[in-house]
Amino acid sequence: MEIAISVVICSYNREAYIIEAIDSLYKQDIDKKCYEVIVVDNNSKDNTAAKVAEYIQSHPDMQISYYLETRQGASYARNTGAEKSHGKLICCMDDDAVAMPGYLQNIITFFDQHPDATGLGGRIIPRYIPSEPKWMSHYVSSLVGNFDYSPEAKPFENGRYPLESNMIVRRDDFFAVGGFNTSLPGVKGTLRVGGEGKEFFYKLIERGGIIYYDPTVIVHHVVEVKKLTSEYMYRVASGIGRGEKVRMTTKGSGAVHKKSLEYLFKLGASFVIGGYYLLQGKPAKTWPVIQFRIDVLKGYWEPVHKDN
Repeated sequence: MEIAISVVICSYNREAYIIEAIDSLYKQDIDKKCYEVIVVDNNSKDNTAAKVAEYIQSHPDMQISYYLETRQGASYARNTGAEKSHGKLICCMDDDAVAMPGYLQNIITFFDQHPDATGLGGRIIPRYIPSEPKWMSHYVSSLVGNFDYSPEAKPFENGRYPLESNMIVRRDDFFAVGGFNTSLPGVKGTLRVGGEGKEFFYKLIERGGIIYYDPTVIVHHVVEVKKLTSEYMYRVASGIGRGEKVRMTTKGSGAVHKKSLEYLFKLGASFVIGGYYLLQGKPAKTWPVIQFRIDVLKGYWEPVHKDN
């Protein structure tokens, strides 16, 4: 039977969650010959390799494989997973995500019913452990993967695009644009240079691709609240700015300055939003909204970081 979809899970030190991610795919209600799971270990220092090996051995009826990618960065890992895949569709899912029932079937059905679709993004619901912090808001939750674009299936508009942790693209289109740009590696050591998903989908759109959103394609994303330190939030937010600086630099100095002005405007808007929360009697939500925009700007104003 031909493989309809390949799910690529890139992992870095997530031994506590990766088995649940894999198992959520094992429990999908479709023929296991229709899909494969490819785990790409991006230099994990924990017991990820051993745990995945044990799972593979104990589930011989599942088409699952493990690869090590020594070049650090999610873009490298996703590209390697795609190169090792066989499916007509390539799906990327995080190592701390859990696919909901019907996940794979909903994806396959969507592409069958939408032959014009180049790519697809789905809903991401944070699973806060132990609970959502009181300072979290709609304007900050995107930093922990919260994503709900529309209550109905529709193409993305106004420059919006899927998040990499729940995205699907047709195989031929993935390779037609060269996969993910490794100059935007994602997390590399303690440095984050993000925007790889944005650049990837923009390349698809520029060549005429149509990218859809389907709210029935759902994963839950684990968020350990104890790890949401100011250092962590800075790393993620500044990574957005660094990635945009790399992208804009390739477009010229005019684009760099235009994006800088856009970010300054958004910083000003964050003070308005923060004031609104203050007036609502929700002071804990005020400063994180503003800090998010400050951190993005800090990352953007750093020198360009290019992967070697």
